[in-house]
Amino acid sequence: MKINRISVWHVPLTSHETYYMSDGKTCDTVESVVVALDTETGVTGWGEVCPIPHYLPAYSRGVAPALQEMAPVLLGADPVGPEAVMARAEAQLQGHVYAKSALDMALWDITGKVAGLPLYCLLGGRQAGRMPLYHSITCVAPDEMARIAVDAQAQGITQFQVKLGASGDWQTDVEQLTKVREVVGPGPLVYGDWNCGATSLDATRIGRAVAHLDVMLEQPCATIADCTRVRDATGLPMKLDENAHNTASLLEAHAAGCMDAVAIKLSKFGGLSASRIARDLCLHLGAKMCVEDTWGSDITTAAVLHLAASTPPARLMNTCDLSAYVAPRIAPDCPVRSDGQIAPPEGAGLGVTPDRALLGAPDMVLE
Repeated sequence: MKINRISVWHVPLTSHETYYMSDGKTCDTVESVVVALDTETGVTGWGEVCPIPHYLPAYSRGVAPALQEMAPVLLGADPVGPEAVMARAEAQLQGHVYAKSALDMALWDITGKVAGLPLYCLLGGRQAGRMPLYHSITCVAPDEMARIAVDAQAQGITQFQVKLGASGDWQTDVEQLTKVREVVGPGPLVYGDWNCGATSLDATRIGRAVAHLDVMLEQPCATIADCTRVRDATGLPMKLDENAHNTASLLEAHAAGCMDAVAIKLSKFGGLSASRIARDLCLHLGAKMCVEDTWGSDITTAAVLHLAASTPPARLMNTCDLSAYVAPRIAPDCPVRSDGQIAPPEGAGLGVTPDRALLGAPDMVLE
């Protein structure tokens, strides 16, 4: 089997509601990149990556040029066995892990289809039937955030990520986090996320103001060192996100005592292959994990769910159905949430069928 065609589409994904984050970052309409690897046997693998602007060193229009650079070692290659192909791709083009994430995802899709198995079988075996979801609450007025939390809780959600920092006022952050914590009652997991937008001073003041509440903090500052200072000063558990992007950063955060939980995002690590290594390292280190990605629709969601389903439930904090937050649906047969939980697709490979009619003609074809 050989790869004989690489196709790329750029798909605008519009959020059902605008997501406001610290430092003026927003998610409204964000461009996702869909990649298809065709083989001469007729098997197609699908991948997707959707970088959020100003979030990480990644941008959607960088994916196609990266694939052009890697095309000489991809076209004609046997796609079965993603790690071997990705090693050749890395030798051809170093870095650009976000672009490689979509490529790696498509290689895994082909490998699963050839094996006739859902990807979770190849990523460690299915360990979870249904996985808990979290709901991300956009950073708006405190009462509106509380309303969103109540609505999500009525749909079975028991884990809430509270976006903070958009107002620039640390006391508003305290009010937002406090009101969400109070309205959902005892038991549910609530954590405040600054997406690196707070200073250690402000984050410490906020953390101390809510230290009497059952809450967790997520990535308040831009460095592991500053996040560690906040954790030490507040005594509150810490979840890392942006700073956790490879095995070295995971080991650094663990050594600093600053990784009670961590976000394993596919495009941040470079795809399913690298994320599986990160997942297994976190199992050794003892951190709980949110298995997800930066943004995306059904293809990304399917890949995330397979990795989450092959993770021991005791160590899987939650996962995310990204496609529930955006339109259009790229693969309408992707699973949807029910009672705050979700299950992975059951078909071979990713187990979802992208809608080629919706995608239209590719923006780039390499042969």
